[in-house]
Amino acid sequence: MIDRSKPNRTNHDGHAPGHWLRDAVDRFERPLLLYACRLLRDTDAARDAVQETFLRLCRQDPANVEPRLAEWLFAVCRNLAIDLRRKESRMSAVDEILAETQPADSPQPLAEAEARDSSSLALHLLDRMPPNQQEVLRLKFQHGLSYKQISAVTGLSVTNVGFLIHTGLKTLRRQMTADATART
Repeated sequence: MIDRSKPNRTNHDGHAPGHWLRDAVDRFERPLLLYACRLLRDTDAARDAVQETFLRLCRQDPANVEPRLAEWLFAVCRNLAIDLRRKESRMSAVDEILAETQPADSPQPLAEAEARDSSSLALHLLDRMPPNQQEVLRLKFQHGLSYKQISAVTGLSVTNVGFLIHTGLKTLRRQMTADATART
């Protein structure tokens, strides 16, 4: 028997909320897991944070969340990760997760080795940057969020996000150039 006391909610494309939720999980689970892993440096804790993020999404009205879904998910995941990090204060490597983000096909072994070396150096240099700079660079380049979305996730102003990204990229370029010069 259908309970007619509750409205039959659908999202903008006419699908039932369960379909909307499945689409959100399919689209954002992996990016959220990567993001949470970088914040927590613990894969199991990151999975817990992502799972709790989607549980909280289940309790939301799709009409309220859908227009800003990416910002909402990343902000909730970030807050949960920060809470977990405060409670547990443990750090571990997540190299296996980062390795999965590298492209599998490469035309030439030499080009592949050079790209791997450059990526490895960039990630190493990124890890040495201040945490807020690391976070905005990862949200921008690993997760493809806009400055406005990053601002909504982190609570920083759009101007501050732009400054952190600009400064971080400038620092990375300078350090990578210095490294390349030192090798020759």
